[in-house]
Amino acid sequence: MFVISLGMIPLLEQYLGIPYEVALAFVVVCGIGFILPPLLGIPFIAGWITPAIPVVLLFIGQYEPGPDALKAMIALQLMVTAIFLFMAVTRLGTKLVNNVPDSIKAGILLGAGIAAISGEISVGGRLYNTPISLGIGGLITLYVLFSLSFRDLAEKYRWARNIVAYGMVPGMLITMAIGWGVGEYPLPTVEWGIAIPDFGGIWAYLPFSIGAPGIELMIAAIPTAIIAYIIAFGDIIVGQTLIKRVDHLRPDEKIEVDVDRVHLITGLRNLMHSLLAPYPGLAGPLFTGAMATVTERYRYGRKAMETIYSGTAVFWMVGFFALFLLPLVTAFRPVLPIALSITLLITGYLCIAVAVEQIKNATAMGVAGIMGVVLATHGAAWGLGIGLILYFLIEHRARSVRAAEDEEPIHVEDDMVVEQDDGREEISPATR
Repeated sequence: MFVISLGMIPLLEQYLGIPYEVALAFVVVCGIGFILPPLLGIPFIAGWITPAIPVVLLFIGQYEPGPDALKAMIALQLMVTAIFLFMAVTRLGTKLVNNVPDSIKAGILLGAGIAAISGEISVGGRLYNTPISLGIGGLITLYVLFSLSFRDLAEKYRWARNIVAYGMVPGMLITMAIGWGVGEYPLPTVEWGIAIPDFGGIWAYLPFSIGAPGIELMIAAIPTAIIAYIIAFGDIIVGQTLIKRVDHLRPDEKIEVDVDRVHLITGLRNLMHSLLAPYPGLAGPLFTGAMATVTERYRYGRKAMETIYSGTAVFWMVGFFALFLLPLVTAFRPVLPIALSITLLITGYLCIAVAVEQIKNATAMGVAGIMGVVLATHGAAWGLGIGLILYFLIEHRARSVRAAEDEEPIHVEDDMVVEQDDGREEISPATR
């Protein structure tokens, strides 16, 4: 699974203009951040804010790779840091995100999903350039993770459950094998020894050398930072849900998920990246696929996993040490785009699926759909702006009207008149 963390290297090279050896050092810094949460009392496997990656790329893609794009990335990561730390100190995170309209949340997810998939299938995208391997591998991964028919097989047969337990790995391995077999990716030149990232070269790509971003750039990063935070808070909710599904099965351990602590540690990880390794993936609270796999193993007792903290910590500890094993790093180097592409395709599918779950009516669907398209094509600022305008213009209603329609259902006599329990008559909500 450490190959997924290496999948950030192509983005560091393409969008920030960072050479491979320095990008590998950036990944090592990220690996340290991945290890921190379980050691500091958070029972999550940390990851990127993956659904936000397409939105982040839209933002930094406006700037020339090099110092300009790096300053934009630093500005964005500093704003994300500020939001997380502010929410941790004030404990306002839950209240803020719960008050965001569902159509706006859905619009953000739709925009991220559309951007993720369109970026892969458009001219010049990885799926467009290598359709055989990524096409087949992507479909296999989607089938294993989300297919209703494969879920039926997993309920009946152990071999299917074992495949599901490995999440994205089977699809990635098949994609790599096909890519090498049909010549879409070059065969690796395996080297032996210890990988030595260019830690010395990091300095030339940090704010201490290229300069800090200006106030205008910080302001421009705010909409994208807000979107990243809302998505990340959704990951926290998913993490809590995964924990609740297995916590009651292990009376030997009581798992505590402190949302404020999650905010604090995630903010500090983003601050570390801002100063030491600006990162398009940002620092997110949860790696959903890996967390689902670990919690599934946790349910089988101490023989399977001593504690949830040992399981979540060991996952990225092993991944961190793998970064220094030169045979592994060199073997997977030619196919690193596969790991990133599979991740983005899965993210795109999940974003769109979860967005639809947020929608309650056709009006909200229209607001979310238009917002999502604008966000995916014109960036976070335009997307948020259009979404808010459409929400207040089309969807928003007076609180008294909403309260009236949320009352207990009443008996309808005809199309116009509604008979209340106390005998009063009132025009029906539909007619009103």
